[in-house]
Amino acid sequence: SSSPKASTLAPPRSTQPKTPLAVAVAMRCFSVALCLALAAVGQATELQGRLNPIRKVVNLLQAMQQKVQEEADRETALFEKYMCYCKSGKKDLEASIAAAEEKGPSMVSAIEAAEGRLAQAKEDLKSAQDGRAAAKRDMAEANAIREKEATAHAAYKADADANVAAMEKAIAALERGMAGGFLQTGAAKTVLRFVQQASTDLLVDADRQELVAFLSGSSAYAPASGEIVGILKQMHETMAGELAEALKEEEAAVKSHESLIAAKTKEVEALTATVEAKTAQIGEVGVSIVEMKDDLTDTQAALLADKKFLAQLDKGCSTKEAEWEDIKKTRAEELVALADTIKVLNDDEALDLFKKTLPSEGASLLQVQVSSRMMREQALAAVRAAVQNGNSRDRAGLRMLVLAMIGKKSLSQGGFDKV
Repeated sequence: SSSPKASTLAPPRSTQPKTPLAVAVAMRCFSVALCLALAAVGQATELQGRLNPIRKVVNLLQAMQQKVQEEADRETALFEKYMCYCKSGKKDLEASIAAAEEKGPSMVSAIEAAEGRLAQAKEDLKSAQDGRAAAKRDMAEANAIREKEATAHAAYKADADANVAAMEKAIAALERGMAGGFLQTGAAKTVLRFVQQASTDLLVDADRQELVAFLSGSSAYAPASGEIVGILKQMHETMAGELAEALKEEEAAVKSHESLIAAKTKEVEALTATVEAKTAQIGEVGVSIVEMKDDLTDTQAALLADKKFLAQLDKGCSTKEAEWEDIKKTRAEELVALADTIKVLNDDEALDLFKKTLPSEGASLLQVQVSSRMMREQALAAVRAAVQNGNSRDRAGLRMLVLAMIGKKSLSQGGFDKV
């Protein structure tokens, strides 16, 4: 039986213009279909009572079409997830960048304010330390003055007490008429010494001379006159008044000193508390400044990293979108080519044409063998012509097909089945 020409199986031209890639895909699909059909014809004796060989080829192409569509669906789902990641990741990065850009200046202001508080706290600490030292010096000086005043008052009081006591003894002796015996006592000597040293405010010179003369025993004393006794009483009254006034002044000085010491003690305690508080504040503010500076450094580093990653994400997503468009276009053209090939093979004319090439039930074994050999030779010639006329991308695969068809196994053991 005669075999049909390969040109009669060429797919019909579409009214829509096709890209070179679509044409190439369609030619590859049709070439595979042609080879499969010719191989099926070559094994017609094994297909008696089985499925029409053209239908088998169509089933294979439909399975291929379904597999391509399933791969497209999986890749579409992955692409959609990736684009979702692009959108959500970009949104998160932009929010992080905006927050960092807003946080940076506020942190700088916070650091400057904290440094101002730290400087003020150091000044307050120095002022409190100086004030506490001054208060302690005042307390030491006040204690020293009080000690001197107390010592002077004690000496004055002892001397005044002795003088007043001697005056009292002298007055009592003179009033009893015992002037001679009194002059021999130590009290008389004490009164004499006091009279000689007394100021003019206490004793006028005339009275001083008269008393010195009496106490020295150089003049006789007339008790009836009572002049000496009067002078002594006047001096006693003055001395007692001065002593009482000195006692009051001493008591007042003691109270004043105690008040001063109490006030300075409170001042020292308050300044000590201030020193402790300011010292603690300086430590806390210093630590917070270090932490804020570290946070600012981390924020700035994170901002740079986010900006860099955002730029990379934008670039990667844009590249992926462009690649996806190419993938969709290529897959769509492959699906169209497969559909066109299936349409050609399902055509009634193609079925009739292939049926004519199949051996009849009464054909001899020799006829089947000759027909099978001729079909393989025609298929091999068609593939070789495709190698010569095809582009460089398709030649490698077509050459492999030629090698498989002319191999020993393909001629003697039915190896063409696998093609």
